[in-house]
Amino acid sequence: MTSAPRLLVIVANGITGDSRVQRTAIAAARAGWDVTLLGAGGRGRRVESMMGAVRMIRLPMTTTYAAHSRGPRVLPLLLQSHRHTRESVRAAHQAWLRQATARIGTLRTGGRGPSVAVRLPLSKALGAVVRSRRVMHRMRMKAFRWQERQAGKPTGDWRRDCPSLVDLDLVFGPVIEELKPDLIHANDITMIHTAALSAARMRGRGEKVAWLYDAHEYVPGVESWQPAARRAYREIERRFIRHADAVVAVSPEIAGLLSRDYHLRETPLVVRDAPIRDTIGAADPSPSVRATCDLPDDVPLLVCAHGHDLGVAVAALTELTGVHLAVIAGDGTAVLAQAGQLEVADRVHVIPYAPQQAVPDYLSTADLGLICSRRSEAELADYLHARLPVVVGDVPTPAEFVRTHDVGEVSAANDPAAFAAAVRSALARRAELAAHITEPLLAEMSWEHQAAGLTELYRRIAPRAPEAPRPDLPWTAGEDTRRAGAAQVAKLPRRWRPLDAASRVRLGLGVANYAGQLAAFAQAICRDHADVTAEVSMRQHSGSFTFPADVYLDVDQQGELTTQVAQMQRILGRYTHLIADAFLPVFGLLNGNTIEGDLPALRRAGIRVALLAHGSELRHPARHLRIHKFSLFHDVPEGRMRQFTANADRNKRIAESSGLPLFVTTPDLLDDLPTATWAPLVVDVDAWASDVPVMERPRPKVLHGPSQRWTKGTDRILPTLNRLHDKGAIELVLAERVSWDEIREMVKSCDIVVDQFAVGSYGTLAVEAMAAGRPVVGYLDERVHAAAGVQPPIVNATPDTLGAALESLLDDPSRTAKIGFESAAYARDTHDGRRTAQAFAGFLES
Repeated sequence: MTSAPRLLVIVANGITGDSRVQRTAIAAARAGWDVTLLGAGGRGRRVESMMGAVRMIRLPMTTTYAAHSRGPRVLPLLLQSHRHTRESVRAAHQAWLRQATARIGTLRTGGRGPSVAVRLPLSKALGAVVRSRRVMHRMRMKAFRWQERQAGKPTGDWRRDCPSLVDLDLVFGPVIEELKPDLIHANDITMIHTAALSAARMRGRGEKVAWLYDAHEYVPGVESWQPAARRAYREIERRFIRHADAVVAVSPEIAGLLSRDYHLRETPLVVRDAPIRDTIGAADPSPSVRATCDLPDDVPLLVCAHGHDLGVAVAALTELTGVHLAVIAGDGTAVLAQAGQLEVADRVHVIPYAPQQAVPDYLSTADLGLICSRRSEAELADYLHARLPVVVGDVPTPAEFVRTHDVGEVSAANDPAAFAAAVRSALARRAELAAHITEPLLAEMSWEHQAAGLTELYRRIAPRAPEAPRPDLPWTAGEDTRRAGAAQVAKLPRRWRPLDAASRVRLGLGVANYAGQLAAFAQAICRDHADVTAEVSMRQHSGSFTFPADVYLDVDQQGELTTQVAQMQRILGRYTHLIADAFLPVFGLLNGNTIEGDLPALRRAGIRVALLAHGSELRHPARHLRIHKFSLFHDVPEGRMRQFTANADRNKRIAESSGLPLFVTTPDLLDDLPTATWAPLVVDVDAWASDVPVMERPRPKVLHGPSQRWTKGTDRILPTLNRLHDKGAIELVLAERVSWDEIREMVKSCDIVVDQFAVGSYGTLAVEAMAAGRPVVGYLDERVHAAAGVQPPIVNATPDTLGAALESLLDDPSRTAKIGFESAAYARDTHDGRRTAQAFAGFLES
């Protein structure tokens, strides 16, 4: 049997929120294609995952070409460099001018130096230079102003008008050609040029490939784009659309306009956005817009599944007494502001999104669906499958559909009174209108029906077609974002007693689980407290390490209602106690992006809550910089210092105002939160124990394992480590981006571990190394450790003294081996979990 033909679905977004491309990929996989979804947003590197049978690749985006294209178009000598802003050039000129004129004053008025006869000619010469520089500066300022006026004007060259399109092609193009697809499905205008260029290059090499363009919008009709971008998009559509082997559109209106504008050989196939009918009613728990708004069944409720252009609907509420409006949006600031001005804010509810497969169920508890924006046409099918009659504003395609099938009312454009009248009429006729939403109509408006036409188009244009479909594949599949994969996750040890309704303390721990510490805490607490059972939750993104947990939560789904409801049902009524770490919310983003928003619900449920801090979420940059010469905040990535400061200030305020028990995992954090209790890091000392002897090699093996270089001062110490390695004194092992299991074996087999030089305390890797009997070198603030009552056997050094410290260890192997024995004893005494379980004893008794 030959391999299945390869379909590459490309889109210039992060994939997660784009239900159309996800449904497209799954439908193609069911039709027998080998499908890869290629999107953007790889968190600085290429990230791969799986969504059922669909391979997903996210690529890190760059702005290299865009940055280059922002250089001066004219007068480069006057503008010098595109890196120089008008403000920086003005400041540099003013600084030079002050110094030059001060020098002139010195030459003219005397002072130490050459005679007056010499000074006066120098003064005149310098004055001439100042005058010429002033003329040049005025010309440069005029050039800058001219450049700024031209910046927003279209040039007719799409590469210059929208250079980000070139960056997209530079990132996506090589990967497309590497994957060698038989068929490319280019989603939206931002991908049309990349598909065309890659297909042409592949064909030039003798490879057979077809491609189609999926038009999500009518480009000339989108008014929200800047003029230059709109011109660029129109230009690339005009230039490349006729090279496509087929064109697809999301509505009959767009299909007709494209066919007319570009004289296409064939009218685009209409593939409407529609829900997967097979998944409707399968959501468990079933989400509800009415329950989310906390409204009884007898309150009239309108819902708009797209939070754009709602001005007319909000204004209409002033004439619709007792009617409420639910707006599904990520940000409802503008809607709520208008509602406040019109004094109807108490009847406007901004609610979160639901997963695509659960949208009809979510909407079904409302009374009417609203379509007010051209960008809302896709929601028509969702409303119909939710059995909701529809009220449509001035949106031609759904308006015509609603009139033809009599499934709602159509209102005049931008007329709140007319919109209110349409709503009243639809509410009065609701039962009659809903009866017109028939089974044949729903079958036609389902994704199963729409996808059948799309996959048939694939077969017609592709150089080869699938031999057999795969109807056994489910229509829905969650994305496996775990680095370890499902099989490896199943093998991760869970050595705590699982949550048991009969236990006195049912302890939840979540949701950061940095370095697996919540899992280690759960194990230690359950071991030393017989009446405790536990459940560990962990947030993950594609590319993060996987540590033991009971529940894994996708970071990208924290804003989805199903995730939020599932978390509430998991926690409320099941837990008696909760250790919330890193100040992260436990109900997704339902109540904001910190634990503070979730505390009222947790208190009402009678759950005892403790807050646990690990490090960067609480460590204050200004204080740390003041105390530590080599603070990690000297090397913080550009643009993140302000965020770290804001987070530390916010989290300290939450900690101090909450009145909750507070715990920290490292002693240095007691400087930031003096009222907290130190709960030492926990490792499985038996699992880390090693019988590999220390310092018996002619060339000792020295390991350094940074998770992020800037947090450990890696770039400050690498010159010393490389120097010792190059001269043969040590064998340097730099462990970056390796798995948990790999790092454990590397630690057990090395002689010395070089830890951090930027924090002032030691972290999980240092504890694991000590448990393995390895001597650890790092920077310690001995003051905070003395205050905590411990004296770690870590060789204390700074970046300046690291070389001497290592050479001292190399010169005396027996002393170094002894430090290894002391380290193992310290780890067993302080970090085997007994002290940590005792630290939480009072909290667990409450």
